[in-house]
Amino acid sequence: MRATVHERDDAAVWDVARPARPSRVAGVTMAGFRDRGMTPVGLRLIPHPAVTLALVFGTGQVTVDDATGRQQRGSLVAGLGLGFGTVRVRRAENFECVQVRLSPEIARAVLGASPADLDGAVVALGDLWGREASRISEQLGDVSSWEDRFALTDALLARRCEAGSPVDPEVAWAWNRIVVSRGLVRVDQLTAELGWSRKRLWSRFCSQIGLPPKRAAKLVRFDHAAHRLAAGQDAARVAADGGYTDQSHLHRDVVAFTGVTPATVANEPFLAVDDIAWASHGTPAQDPRL
Repeated sequence: MRATVHERDDAAVWDVARPARPSRVAGVTMAGFRDRGMTPVGLRLIPHPAVTLALVFGTGQVTVDDATGRQQRGSLVAGLGLGFGTVRVRRAENFECVQVRLSPEIARAVLGASPADLDGAVVALGDLWGREASRISEQLGDVSSWEDRFALTDALLARRCEAGSPVDPEVAWAWNRIVVSRGLVRVDQLTAELGWSRKRLWSRFCSQIGLPPKRAAKLVRFDHAAHRLAAGQDAARVAADGGYTDQSHLHRDVVAFTGVTPATVANEPFLAVDDIAWASHGTPAQDPRL
């Protein structure tokens, strides 16, 4: 599938491609982006419940500023939630990239490092993968079709995932329980269903997923709320349906995750592209007790 994303003045911003088939790796979604020379400088990236890989190739470049003020250029990896601060595009020059969203339950295996080691930051992919980061960029630039690029990327991810270290099945189950509930499941309910202590779940979940369970649930809940706001739904209804105590509670969470108000988030271009670029979030893990 291919599409073109437009800003409100109808200027073409990105060409977007999506794979014809799902990834062979559960928990992976991919999309291809080609900048049309109109990517807004200062574009705010909205946190979402995945670890992000951006595999940049060709002669163009993109530079982002992360929440700490550090700049990263070229292929990069962003921790779960993009660091829960303002991540912006500083500069974009006719770039092309395959962007990958990794469920945190498989991110450790694919990255070769725990998402917790990223501490939510945006880092150069070469810092994690060394020469393999530049090799995949060269290979992506050498082929002419998006389907071939997706196939190359998928083969790399499958190989790394198979060789990597998986998370505990109980941790994977807890993450997927949070996702399926849209962030509304309580931590004490997770511990009761697993038969674990709160301390054990917190420790395992933090070290393998990269966030405490309660924070992960807040991120998933925010993600659903942000997309409903972007779809034009009333903030009071979004708050009531999304498990927030009231509209002020929704407002506080949105500001905490993005630095801006719900009304501003509703108009963010980064959210508008999601329905075009991304398919399902992957297949939930099996209950480890079955």
